[in-house]
Amino acid sequence: MLNWGIIGAGNISGAFAKGLQQTDSGGLVAVASRDAAKARAFADEHAAPGTAVVAHAGSDGYAALLADPTVEAVYIGLPHTEHLHWTVRALRAGKHVLCEKPLGLNHAEAMIAYDESERAGRVLMEAFMYRCIPQTAKLLELLKSGVIGELRHIQTSFCYASTPRAGSRTWEPALAGGGILDVGCYPMSMARLLAGVARGQAFAEPTELQAMGHLHEMGVDAWALATLRFPGDITAQIATAVSLEQEESLRLGGTKGALVVPKPWYGAGAEAGESRIELWVDEALAQTWTITTDRGLYAYEADTFAQAVKTGAVAHPAMSPADSIANLAALDRWRKAIGLVYPKEQAPALTGRNTLAGLPITRRPEANMRYGQVPGLAKPVSRLIMGVDHQESLPYAAALFDDYLERGGNAFDTAWVYDFEGGHCEAILGDWLKARGIRDDIVLIAKSAHTPNCTPEGMRTELAESLERLQTDYADLYVLHRDNPEVPVGEFIDALNEQRSRGRFQAFGGSNWSLARVAEANAYAAKTGQQGFSLVNNQLSLARMQSPIWRGCVSAGDVESRRWLAEQGLALFAWSSQARGFFVDGRSAPNQRDDEELVRCWYSEANFLRLARARELAQRKGCAAINIALAWVLAQGFPAFSLIGPRSIAETASSMRGLDVHLSADELAWLDLTDLGAPA
Repeated sequence: MLNWGIIGAGNISGAFAKGLQQTDSGGLVAVASRDAAKARAFADEHAAPGTAVVAHAGSDGYAALLADPTVEAVYIGLPHTEHLHWTVRALRAGKHVLCEKPLGLNHAEAMIAYDESERAGRVLMEAFMYRCIPQTAKLLELLKSGVIGELRHIQTSFCYASTPRAGSRTWEPALAGGGILDVGCYPMSMARLLAGVARGQAFAEPTELQAMGHLHEMGVDAWALATLRFPGDITAQIATAVSLEQEESLRLGGTKGALVVPKPWYGAGAEAGESRIELWVDEALAQTWTITTDRGLYAYEADTFAQAVKTGAVAHPAMSPADSIANLAALDRWRKAIGLVYPKEQAPALTGRNTLAGLPITRRPEANMRYGQVPGLAKPVSRLIMGVDHQESLPYAAALFDDYLERGGNAFDTAWVYDFEGGHCEAILGDWLKARGIRDDIVLIAKSAHTPNCTPEGMRTELAESLERLQTDYADLYVLHRDNPEVPVGEFIDALNEQRSRGRFQAFGGSNWSLARVAEANAYAAKTGQQGFSLVNNQLSLARMQSPIWRGCVSAGDVESRRWLAEQGLALFAWSSQARGFFVDGRSAPNQRDDEELVRCWYSEANFLRLARARELAQRKGCAAINIALAWVLAQGFPAFSLIGPRSIAETASSMRGLDVHLSADELAWLDLTDLGAPA
């Protein structure tokens, strides 16, 4: 028996509590509400015969429930905006968590929640009850059997009518109201499930999404619909609303027939009963399957979760971590398409040194970050540097950046040319820095003067624009993004020192500069009594770059370049330091050629030998080949720093594991094929 505590005493919590009474996998032992009378009434109503349920109430009622040692698992039935905060607190209290959908406001919050779950060693599941009932299992069985041939189209909706009211969970923007997050998440998750299963996968992601909707004057979506395209040319039409009624059904169109599910979300309902799935062929009902249940849908959900706690993993088709994160990412796309952003997702809401979960940003006890020094800069620099080149929204960036800080990271690499929609990435970093109030605590790396603006004047103009976007007067380090051989090195050195004297940065370097030009520039600086390059921002990875990723790219991967850097004592900020995923398990193989860039830039006989050796060494050291590859970069004979561009918190965590890998001189040489003459 799993001992349950429920946070929130609303209708959905009551429905789940009634489900617990129908199952022997667990029972209710505690409830928490801010309203004492409501908590007591809920406890009395939902106590199993012969048992008592503790009622925690008041401003600290939720915390009191989490401190209750008898509670093993927590069901969270609060408004959307409180899901992440109490999920994280429950996990940190050592509880397993079943959180009502949506798990968070966006996929950034879902990433945070599941990272906490992994580190806590506790099960977290998003409460999509329809994923747990026999009807859904039967539907997937029929789809896989080929009864409708090849799946081509999905049509589904979840709508209801309610009256607009200020303060309502459904209509209040501050509570993330509206249809998409409240019930639109059901048809989105169903379409993704079916499109995936039809192709032998757990779920699928839409390759295209087009949408329309109506934003009510109160600031939430009154209704919205979307058309999706999935791999395999499977399409879907999904709809949601909180302002109108519409038939709730699910239709699957195939090449041989159609499946119709009249009650896709509730099945037989909250009690034992029957539901059905229909097969239509040639516009006529051809067959009906009746699904009989011995308990209600919330009892099945409780049983599914209890089994997940027992095994340590959520069984398909219930919502796995990857499925929940991806579903919220798809909902983000839907909301973006109709222009719906919640107040909590905007810059003014991100104030102070708290995470999106509303908890203090603190360095974790297990943080393993290492640091190095760059000549001319007093601040230490984390050996892993966060790349700011793809973050499209502030919540997503904040999730990644806050997590990076808690892991000990302190350096951020950005550039004028990373300009999604005109400096978007730099602007997001600037908003985050201002909100967190940590500008002086971090190392800010700015880059500009990319081709064709690689001139001293281009550098001055673009640096000024970058600092404005970043909402700061200075960068700690500045990097010329490209070289222009037509400009004498002395003109660049003079211009860089002039900007340095104005306090725009403390030290500088060049990205994609030949080392011969760097040497020439530093010789000029020494001759004229000025500061020279302190760093080089060229490519370096265990796998040698076979062809430039972009025109004008320069690598420091050859032995002579690395020897020169060691002699000069210059720092190297290595980009593509993990060979853009070449060492990720299952990503690269001689006959695996779907990623054209990976093939063009990294595929070679020598690199596959390096990959094989990295895998062999990783097996001996109990890590992954990608960790070996990163450790090789950081173990060079000069101050080496790795620029990382994680797309998720899980990818950041993977990179961090490379910091704990120590390589001997013999291992470094063996990995680099020195014993074979270090072929290119």
